Amino acid sequence: MSDTTASSQPTFAAFIGIDWGDKKHAWALQVEGSSKVEQGELEHTPEAIQEWVAQLRRRFPSGCLAIALEQSRGPLGFALSKYEHLVLFPIHPTSAADYRKVFRPSGAKSDGPDAALHLDMLVRHRDKLRPLNPDTPETRALQLLTEDRRQLVNERTRFCNRLRADLKSYYPQLLQWFEDPYTPVALDFLERWPTLEELQKAKPAILRKFFQEHRCTHETKNQTRLEAMRTAVAAHHRLRRGHRRPCGRVCRGAHARHPQRIDSGIRSTD
Repeated sequence: MSDTTASSQPTFAAFIGIDWGDKKHAWALQVEGSSKVEQGELEHTPEAIQEWVAQLRRRFPSGCLAIALEQSRGPLGFALSKYEHLVLFPIHPTSAADYRKVFRPSGAKSDGPDAALHLDMLVRHRDKLRPLNPDTPETRALQLLTEDRRQLVNERTRFCNRLRADLKSYYPQLLQWFEDPYTPVALDFLERWPTLEELQKAKPAILRKFFQEHRCTHETKNQTRLEAMRTAVAAHHRLRRGHRRPCGRVCRGAHARHPQRIDSGIRSTD
């Protein structure tokens, strides 16, 4: 990301301070030439952010809006940077903490007041803050990557939910043996032993070797798994040959569509 100089800053119709929250963001707004501060909350979803920005645009049809937010809160900054009439002023977390101590020596944090503090910093000390210029290739690329990752996470969640539903119906024990059925070891296990019947034909030595190859080195946990596998009971009567691998279809569908992105791309960023 790059920044612009103070001399090139546009005329702002209003100033906004935003304080990050996991699910909701607090905001404080002050119209240019007014001392009144308005406050509210914004949900952290693409739809809510888009509607909030649209409301601001309808209220301030001309001119730009200055927004101050903590520099470390990347996702919100990326979501707002695509709107041309919004000029973002990132505040370093240390600067925000020091400014907070001026008014609250304890440094205690509260979403509402912090949004107002960010607004106060923006209104009083804008000349010392450096606005972001979102029109750089790096920023646009990063925004696209962020959106792409969110889509991949949603797709993985969809496949994982389908996988869990299938396992509950015919192979529920696998959900007990592996905390996450979409990990490499669980998927490989399911591909190799797609039914309890086939699993119980495998020799303990082969199963132990499988766990070793997948770096499952907790001996007590592996032994507990092996004993549970040996005594497990099928969830229903034996299925016809053509209907015995619903989970396999889910796994193969996910792998065929995004063979590397779903398996390794997302896990590498989690």
